[in-house]
Amino acid sequence: MLFNSFGFIFLYLPIVIFIFFWLGRYDKTRAAGWLAFASLFFYGYWDYRYVPLLLASVGFNYWAGLHIARAVSARKIWLVFALTANLLLLAYYKYANFFLYTIDAVSGWHFEALDIVLPIGISFYTFTQIAFLVDTYRGQVKEYRFVHYILFVSYFPHLIAGPVLHHKEMMPQFADDKNYHPGWENIAIGLSIFVIGLTKKILIADNVAPLADPVFSPDAHPQLIEAWIGALAYTFQLYFDFSAYSDMAIGLSRLFGVKLPLNFNSPYKAENISDFWRRWHMTLSRFLRDYLYIPLGGNRNGSLNRYRNLMITMLLGGLWHGAGWTFVIWGGLHGFYLVINHAWQFVISKLKMHTGPIWTASSRLITFLAVVIAWVFFRAPDIRTAIDILGAMIGVNGISFPHGLAHYSDQFQYLPFSVSFNGIQWIDFGGIDVPVLLAAALIAWFAPNTQEIFSRYDPCLEKVTPPGSLISRYISWAPSKLTGVVFAVLFVICMLNMNRVTEFLYFQF
Repeated sequence: MLFNSFGFIFLYLPIVIFIFFWLGRYDKTRAAGWLAFASLFFYGYWDYRYVPLLLASVGFNYWAGLHIARAVSARKIWLVFALTANLLLLAYYKYANFFLYTIDAVSGWHFEALDIVLPIGISFYTFTQIAFLVDTYRGQVKEYRFVHYILFVSYFPHLIAGPVLHHKEMMPQFADDKNYHPGWENIAIGLSIFVIGLTKKILIADNVAPLADPVFSPDAHPQLIEAWIGALAYTFQLYFDFSAYSDMAIGLSRLFGVKLPLNFNSPYKAENISDFWRRWHMTLSRFLRDYLYIPLGGNRNGSLNRYRNLMITMLLGGLWHGAGWTFVIWGGLHGFYLVINHAWQFVISKLKMHTGPIWTASSRLITFLAVVIAWVFFRAPDIRTAIDILGAMIGVNGISFPHGLAHYSDQFQYLPFSVSFNGIQWIDFGGIDVPVLLAAALIAWFAPNTQEIFSRYDPCLEKVTPPGSLISRYISWAPSKLTGVVFAVLFVICMLNMNRVTEFLYFQF
């Protein structure tokens, strides 16, 4: 079941909300149990065969967490045992065939691919429970009611594609009595944020996808203009697609009075790659920092160890996103970027260099271009296709112009590329896709993000939001007839354009 489907919006969600608050009037434990059951139904709607796997994972980790909490001398043994079991489960479903393929490619042996279907959301709910186990070991978990734990893991707004949650930030909310009674403020904020996410997905992400798909097809061999449009299209498709899911998850959860952590903070406005990772998929960045980078040693014990830890963290972060060498290269590129960034920041601090508007704009542009290059590997089906597209982006495949420009051919003879006038094969300039791509870029670079819009009214968001852009001073949300009409119109436009249901990109990871 998808957030952007008629069945979810007009059937599943109203039924779940009504029964939850109805039960909440009498017994909040039953209300929490109903929400957990509804979340399992939401998950099983995809493929009911993997519901037992999810329940087994939940039951095992709850049992292991109790033993970690109660143990005295064997706490670390229990932790290692539970972490190993989780990682082995993830490795089997996500990486077994990748491992066999790699051995086959290196050794020449032939292995038959295993008949494994990746359970949707397994990466997210496994990481969520790993965080729970480690927090339990550290003594940071205080509440162990099973109905709340199963709801914590299976909670449908975040189950499929995050955000990655911490037990300690969710359990108090599930135990809060007031969240079991409808709050009109929460409903107004939640529905508004949900509509913003729906708009991002249906009107922006889905409309730029047709620009990227043909360019990244194997053997497409795009030329310079097509390669750049395709790479930029995927860059903004991924951002608005995943940002849409995160907004919709936050909005849906807010309907129940539960506040999920933010996952995006205008990452394409980042001034360096470290800033990018503080803004992009913020809960995953937090997880990798707290449960991988810092345990590896973090920035302790000198610069070389810091750079090594950064590279290991990003390589594993890349592999988490997908079982393929393109994801490993993507993670390695970001590890390399982070190493260069930290070395450069060290030079700046030593030379006491001053920055200004031009420096800031240049830093943002360089960071954005580095991210785009890495996204090519992230999106490409194989390394050969990624290299071909990157080559096209620097003119290796030449440049082709529309037929109508042929009589201006003399003006292009000094370009450092082979030039033809055969038209542009993979990009349709006659539709709305290219204008939507331009609008997406302007929104991502200059418009206020969701939390900036809502922070003036919602103290929860204000605490985690830095000072907004100049535009955000004039675009803010407050409950009124006007804002109600604006969001209602946006919702109707989304419904009229929801003629096909498309999955969210991060469902694949």
